[in-house]
Amino acid sequence: MGKYSIISLIRNALAYHEGWEKAWRSPEPQNEYDVIIVGGGGHGLATAFYLAKEHGVNNVAVIEKGWLGGGNTGRNTTIIRSNYLWDESAGIYEKSLQLYEGLSQELNFNIMLSQRGVLNLAHNLHDLRELERRVNANILNGIDSEILNTQEVKNFVPIINTDPNSRYPILGASLQRRGGTARHDAVAWGFARSADKLGVDIIQQCEVTGIKQRRGRVIGVETTRGLIKTKKVGIVVAGHSSELARMAGFRLPVNSYTLQALVTEPVKPVLDTVVMSNAVHVYVSQSDKGELVIGAGIDGAHSYSQRGSLHVIEGQLGALCELFPITSRLRMMRQWGGTVDTCPDASPIIGKTPVDGLFINCGWGTGGFKATPGSGWVFAHTLATGEPHALNAAFTLDRFTSGLLIDEHGAAAVAH
Repeated sequence: MGKYSIISLIRNALAYHEGWEKAWRSPEPQNEYDVIIVGGGGHGLATAFYLAKEHGVNNVAVIEKGWLGGGNTGRNTTIIRSNYLWDESAGIYEKSLQLYEGLSQELNFNIMLSQRGVLNLAHNLHDLRELERRVNANILNGIDSEILNTQEVKNFVPIINTDPNSRYPILGASLQRRGGTARHDAVAWGFARSADKLGVDIIQQCEVTGIKQRRGRVIGVETTRGLIKTKKVGIVVAGHSSELARMAGFRLPVNSYTLQALVTEPVKPVLDTVVMSNAVHVYVSQSDKGELVIGAGIDGAHSYSQRGSLHVIEGQLGALCELFPITSRLRMMRQWGGTVDTCPDASPIIGKTPVDGLFINCGWGTGGFKATPGSGWVFAHTLATGEPHALNAAFTLDRFTSGLLIDEHGAAAVAH
């Protein structure tokens, strides 16, 4: 597979663009692999890439029941940041942000990283004190973070409503300048292309129907395309993690919800940063196509439907119009939902399971995209060595029995 470059672009342009190779193969599954990763989203593909690149494990299959990146990876709002309160969360998200910063070069694929800054707004004294606490914690962890006052927020985001008599007055905000957005599809495609180049088999339209075990150890997976043998399986299927766990004979402390998002009609550039508000529960950025990308919290009802409730969208649009009055004139173009899996403490599970040789990476809730490369990096280490990396050692399944929770629900006061 050739390298993308200006030379390859010119060469193919002269040949009427008829000589481009496929970005990745579509192989038939082999009888046996060293490692099988269930889930062809960003986290699963990143795991496969780092297994091959960092650990030399090339006999790997990524099994996807639909199409590559067709789940939450293709449905998220593309925000990247690492300004989390607890040390454990800050560690893994900061590792992910550092990997994002060099990912286009590493994958030879433009992920359209835009480090435009991420603002978290404060609407009352409690919000402001909580943000100051988090900023101080970030600085102690070596993460860039700062507090802005009301006028500085207005200077940074001219279209925001800072009227002190508004329903949600803005008293200040935290700012992580290294945060921003990346193109979600490009992240998945880049990892897929690079993993395939290193010998990983990406098998689409292949649903797992069972986890084959012998005396408490995994020996393969049953799929719609037959039995595939292996001694190690990594489950990375987001909102359907509990279903795969049930097939393996154990339960997970996760709930699946629908997370909705929507976009407006394209407009000229009006917002060159990411704005998040915990109190009114909305976050918004502007894509390269000009659409405002809008998201908020999860639906209250458990569901696998990928379709949410209308009142949730009405609530987040109402909050948007309060913060940005000019958006009241915009048409909404489309909305969608993704199935996210949320743990009681809003932190992921990355590590071993009760079944020997079966590992799981789940529970990212609404914060999965920003952790994609970091999650894959530590999960690849866990699969290759059988033991967690220092960055994911705290995110074990048994923390829910030991009580050593990483409570980002309480810390962030919002679902990521």
